[in-house]
Amino acid sequence: MIKVIIADDSVIVRSGLKDIIEQDSEIEVIGLATNGNEALDLCEKNQPDLILMDIKMPVCDGVEGTKLIKDKYSSVKVIIVTTFDDDSYINDALKNGADGYVLKDISDEDLIRTIKNTINGFSTVPGKIFHNFIVKNLTNNKSLNSIGCPYAGNLTTREKEIIKLIVDGKDNREIAKNLYLVEGTVRNMVHTILSKLKLKDRTQLAVYAIKNDIA
Repeated sequence: MIKVIIADDSVIVRSGLKDIIEQDSEIEVIGLATNGNEALDLCEKNQPDLILMDIKMPVCDGVEGTKLIKDKYSSVKVIIVTTFDDDSYINDALKNGADGYVLKDISDEDLIRTIKNTINGFSTVPGKIFHNFIVKNLTNNKSLNSIGCPYAGNLTTREKEIIKLIVDGKDNREIAKNLYLVEGTVRNMVHTILSKLKLKDRTQLAVYAIKNDIA
């Protein structure tokens, strides 16, 4: 069972999100908070797996709330859920450790899928936003800048197609749909690409692609 806390200052939004995600028998909402501080308190009491966190909240907003929670409970996943499609908010939330970012007009099905994907270790950020975040932080992050290009010649055409879709923010399911592949095949190919390039995760892969003009 995936244990979720919802942090949003709107009663209607909290209730609506709870109703949506509890349609899935594998997800349980174990707490509701009106700001980041309350979400932190609930983490201490209830040990959630994931928090759906609004950005615009009084007292302690989602950006600061994410930092507080990640500093103390690094294993807890945080997905920012907001109406604000704004790079500055997104950058701050991601820098503070947010694992994903979705807009409130996301479909019920996609929200549930996002929660499960995040629990399984996949970051979910809209493609343009993910690309912009990587580009903006390339010059300021030594660990990102250390990613070189010693293995580019080993990539196949299909692997490069997958990399481009990862940079666009696509998850495995979306990549499979775009390339007419089975999702399991895409998952295996992503693992192969990471191993071939000696990279740790999809973020490093996106950095590699942008630095080396694959994306």
